[in-house]
Amino acid sequence: MKLYRFALLAVLAFIVVLPNANAQSRKERKILYNSQYNYEIEPIGVGQDGTKVFKVWGYGKKVEDAVMNAKEHAVAACIFKGIPGGNGSAPTPPIISEVNAEVKHADYFEKFFEVGGKYLQFIAVTTDGEPAGQDRLKIKKGYKVAIYVQVMYDSLRKQLEADGIARRLDSGF
Repeated sequence: MKLYRFALLAVLAFIVVLPNANAQSRKERKILYNSQYNYEIEPIGVGQDGTKVFKVWGYGKKVEDAVMNAKEHAVAACIFKGIPGGNGSAPTPPIISEVNAEVKHADYFEKFFEVGGKYLQFIAVTTDGEPAGQDRLKIKKGYKVAIYVQVMYDSLRKQLEADGIARRLDSGF
C-alpha cells in the first residue's frame, strides 16, 4: 500500500513539474518577441545600385510609432538578418554575420537606433504617408503597419566598417 501511494505521488509530481520545465517566463518571451530577428520583410524588386528595396512591417501604439519602428526594422534587417530574395532580386546576406554582434556592440547599436538616430541616414525613400488598407492593421495593443523602403545598403556597410563594427569585405578570412 505504501508503494502504491508513493508511485501515485511520484506520478502526480511528475505531471505537475513537467509542463513547467520548459515554460518561459513572461519576461523571457517578451525579450524573444522584441528580438531584432523578428522582422517581417517582403522583397519588392531590384533597386538602384547599392540599395535594397523591400516592404517591412512595424508595430506601435500609434501609426506614426509603427512607421518609425518599421524604418528601424528595415535597417536592422540589413545589418543582422539579411534580405530574402524574390521578385527579381537575389538574397542579400547580413552585413554582420558575427554571432551575438548586437550584444557585443550593444552600446554602439543603442546609440545608432535611438529615436532620431543615425540609422535614419540610410533610408532613402519610404512611403511616409500613413499606410492604409492592408498595410495598416489595428491590433490589440496598437497598430501593425507596412511601409515600402529603400535602404542605402552599401553606404550602411561602409559606415559600419568605418566604425569598426563590421568586417571589411576585402579583409580576407
